Amino acid sequence: MGVPKRLTDMQMRFAEFIVFGGPEGPMTQGEAAIAAGYSKSRARQEGSELMNPRLSPLVVQYVGTLREERIKKHQITYDTHLAELARLREAALKKSSFSAAVNAETNRGKAGGLYIERKIIKHGKLEDMTEEQLEAKMKQILDDYAPILNVTPKTEKLVNKKPKESSNKEPQQ
Repeated sequence: MGVPKRLTDMQMRFAEFIVFGGPEGPMTQGEAAIAAGYSKSRARQEGSELMNPRLSPLVVQYVGTLREERIKKHQITYDTHLAELARLREAALKKSSFSAAVNAETNRGKAGGLYIERKIIKHGKLEDMTEEQLEAKMKQILDDYAPILNVTPKTEKLVNKKPKESSNKEPQQ
């Protein structure tokens, strides 16, 4: 008995159940064999034989092809991700759903690297530090983060001028 030249319908159904699962999610080889129509008494053995490349090379090759197609179909690239977020934003704006549009644009910015999420994990307690240690730590933080902390626009200094007194004021008692 040689290797068959083409897949049977049951073998193709088995491969599809292995790759895509059933209505309740992923399936084992035995469950896929039963769902494809193989005998329940031999389902585990049949599933094992169908996934063995020496015994069923066409089935294994078909499973590989289906998996590759599935990966290509759902492949996410940077450009497609940004384009999809932009499309979602535009659709939300057309429906006047501004919250969804803002979320889509924010996610697009995160994907583009415009937002950086930082978390500071603190060890120890501030109460355990002396006043000098706290002041030194605060100075170090200010020095380290000075470039990003000073984000206020430069304004001209106001000259202290006394406001003009109006002549209609009543004398104070």
